[in-house]
Amino acid sequence: MMSTQAKKELPGILFVWTNVDPAHDHDFNRWYDREHVEERVRLPGFVSGTRYQSVKGPRQYLGLYRTTSLAAFRTPAYFSAFQQQTPWSVTNLARMQDPMRRVCTIDAEIGSGTGAWLAVLRLGRSAIGNDPAEVVKLGQQLQALDGVVASRLLTPDSVLSTPLPAENPSGRVLDPMLLIEASSEAAAENAIRLAAEEVGGELGSCVENYADNYAILRLTWQLRDKAA
Repeated sequence: MMSTQAKKELPGILFVWTNVDPAHDHDFNRWYDREHVEERVRLPGFVSGTRYQSVKGPRQYLGLYRTTSLAAFRTPAYFSAFQQQTPWSVTNLARMQDPMRRVCTIDAEIGSGTGAWLAVLRLGRSAIGNDPAEVVKLGQQLQALDGVVASRLLTPDSVLSTPLPAENPSGRVLDPMLLIEASSEAAAENAIRLAAEEVGGELGSCVENYADNYAILRLTWQLRDKAA
């Protein structure tokens, strides 16, 4: 599948990436696994909730929540859930360290499916981040690599991407991100290296130059809406 669509038709993703103090790691994961993911996926317009854990990158845990469109983040049900968090949620949201919350459109999507591994590349000011058609071309190159399942361009919405309680609102950069789904860690590494070489620009052509702007993560589990 290769697609670039009109904005109003685009699916959305809630992207939440964070660290947590090891002292709270057990309860933090119990909260996510037993309450938070299911609570979000039950909301109107939500399709799936997926959790990842980093093996390389600046933050330990990533949650992705796919929606039919950005309209899912404007419903009374979502507003109520966001504004009226459960006590368990309040406790664990406050435990997040260096969190990053983005509500994004999927502006380009190449391939389909969910890989066992995920590569995340923040595109910064690179021109390709503002050109979905170029991302489709890059995605086609990535699809030729063994083990690459799909790739997606995420573009944050500046209005909906309100910061989490522990997120520093000053100096936030709402840059586009490239997500690459892969069947193995090696495939994810190969794909992100090729993507970095192709993107180049201010961040350079070597993936190590991206430092805090890329990650390799393994999938831990996924919940899909029964109607999806």
